[in-house]
Amino acid sequence: MTPAILEARQVGFAYRGAAPVLSDVSLAVTPGRSVALVGESGAGKTTLLRLLLGLARPTDGQILFDGAELSPRGRGRMRAFRRSVQTVFQDPYSSLDPRQRVGRIVAEPLRSLGLLTAPRTQGDPANVRVAAALDAVGLPADAARRYPHEFSGGQRQRIAIARAIVCEPRVLLADEPVSALDVSTRVRIVDLLAELRETRGLTVVMVSHDLAVVATLCGHTAVLERGRIVEQGDTAAVLGSPRHPYTRRLVDSVPRLPPRVQA
Repeated sequence: MTPAILEARQVGFAYRGAAPVLSDVSLAVTPGRSVALVGESGAGKTTLLRLLLGLARPTDGQILFDGAELSPRGRGRMRAFRRSVQTVFQDPYSSLDPRQRVGRIVAEPLRSLGLLTAPRTQGDPANVRVAAALDAVGLPADAARRYPHEFSGGQRQRIAIARAIVCEPRVLLADEPVSALDVSTRVRIVDLLAELRETRGLTVVMVSHDLAVVATLCGHTAVLERGRIVEQGDTAAVLGSPRHPYTRRLVDSVPRLPPRVQA
């Protein structure tokens, strides 16, 4: 069995004085097998993503990275984790600093991880890596000299993805990465994520309400209801032949076009 890169092991989480948001959640993220977290609003999907990203610590259970517990006290291990696990947020309009040029935005992980070792010249490694990341998401190199407001929503999300892949992570955590985009742009961004998964060996963990996106991009799906995983497995089986009543309700709630009326 392939060892997990990231794992939630019997995880629980509650804010102080509040009811649990997550209870007894176990999920393994193995290399090359992208995972979707689905469920209604308030089910705990984004909280679980935050735990996997190390932005919060579980109240119970463990988050493991490469088989060892993730702890902010292990600075060397957290540094390796930050380089290996990057994120793309939901809103491409608020996730980019409007005061900074795109090149500096994309290079931010290189700075925060201490990977900028050369002077900032046109041919330095940072500029080369930024240009390569922009090219990988379908944006020209001269985009680095421009500001976020000069780009459309879909292009801004490409910039956010470039920022996430510039340090060549192993895992991309994405919180509703296409929900703020129009339908045609969603398709292009999903195609881009699928391409990056194949060409860069990325493992994607994605929160999504859009089951069509899930079916296209993720091989494994975990269904959360009220902070618990009620069903998980191969996406084709979970969405095609759901066993749990809650999963069946989710699948049945997907809008379908009415049958065509013959003229």
